[in-house]
Amino acid sequence: MRLLPKQDPVPELLVGHETSDDAGVYKLTDSIALIQTVDYFTPIVDDPYMFGQITAANALSDVYAMGGAPKTVLNIVGYPIKKLGADMLSEMLRGAADKVKEAGAITVGGHSIDDQEPKFGLSVTGIVHPDKVWKNVGAKAGDVLVLTKPIGVGIITTGIKRSAVTAEQEQTVTEVMATLNKTAAEVLTGYHPHAVTDVTGFGLLGHSSEMARGSNVSFEISLSLVPVLEGALELAKNGVVPGGSKSNHKWLSDVVVYDDILPEEQLLLCDAITSGGLLVAISEDDAASYVDKLVSEGISNAAIIGRVTEKKDKLIYVKR
Repeated sequence: MRLLPKQDPVPELLVGHETSDDAGVYKLTDSIALIQTVDYFTPIVDDPYMFGQITAANALSDVYAMGGAPKTVLNIVGYPIKKLGADMLSEMLRGAADKVKEAGAITVGGHSIDDQEPKFGLSVTGIVHPDKVWKNVGAKAGDVLVLTKPIGVGIITTGIKRSAVTAEQEQTVTEVMATLNKTAAEVLTGYHPHAVTDVTGFGLLGHSSEMARGSNVSFEISLSLVPVLEGALELAKNGVVPGGSKSNHKWLSDVVVYDDILPEEQLLLCDAITSGGLLVAISEDDAASYVDKLVSEGISNAAIIGRVTEKKDKLIYVKR
């Protein structure tokens, strides 16, 4: 369902909302294009400093997914200051500012309102060369698919809320979410990706479907190749699955074919993620080199998870 009104074509608008891409891109000069994105949500971990880190990493990721470098950030805050006091908010802002600094960008201000439930996010502006913009469309038959972070984040964070995870699992998922996609994007600039997006709220299969649809191709994904956070599948088997992941699974039911994939495994592939990895469609030769380079840079979960085929009846085919 498209809610935004249709706009007249603007030559300088290189990426708009038509393909549900990660950010908008507007050409300023022959060598500079502006990237704009915004994202915010409610707390998903108890530690306010880490929540700020995760929120910033999540918002910054959209700029990396477009092939750009983040430059400036505005904070967006909804917060019950009288109820919770200022200390928690201060820690959230400190965590975000530290992550923004790590990205090489700067926080220039923001806006806040009094709200009954804490909400925090960032509006990020970045730059990219107009001829080097990555889009979530353009995947070609014969490409392979690379994923740079494990899935299962939504299930694990739901497990945190239900006190159903170990301390180690909580620490791992927090570290994964707070990790920037900076290295994954910078390494990718040495190759020639055909389509790039980051995996977030629509889950691996949701964002894969957008890429496949926009590229007029189909994807084949092998479950056994997909990196998964430890404990996520067991939690899904026990019914610890966020509502967003269930909604994703229902939404995708008409465009995905599962070949002997268990219901809990299907939900895992549709899991709603915060600050997930990059999903890249790239030639097979480049993919192997790219993954090897990522592993050498410490991104140990990066993996080739499937391939791109000519357009078939459905958008995605999942096999074991």
